[in-house]
Amino acid sequence: MQITIELPDNIANQLQLQPANISHRILELIVADNYRQGHIGAAQVRQMLNFSSRWETYEFLKREKAYLPYTEDDLEQDSQAIRNVLSQE
Repeated sequence: MQITIELPDNIANQLQLQPANISHRILELIVADNYRQGHIGAAQVRQMLNFSSRWETYEFLKREKAYLPYTEDDLEQDSQAIRNVLSQE
């Protein structure tokens, strides 16, 4: 799919976007936003942006402030699972 976006030069300059990087940067923003919304996972981010490792993927997500969706309920479930494992020893 190809999408064309008209962006005035003064706006591109304010955003410090170089012509060669604009297309990739827009892809990064779309991917990060979809990750934040829970539409895609980290593996899909890695594939879409062609990262060589999951650590590179996590660094990108951190830089974009697209953190893992981890709630207090998730924490409680994980804590309970750990307590269950430890009580079986």
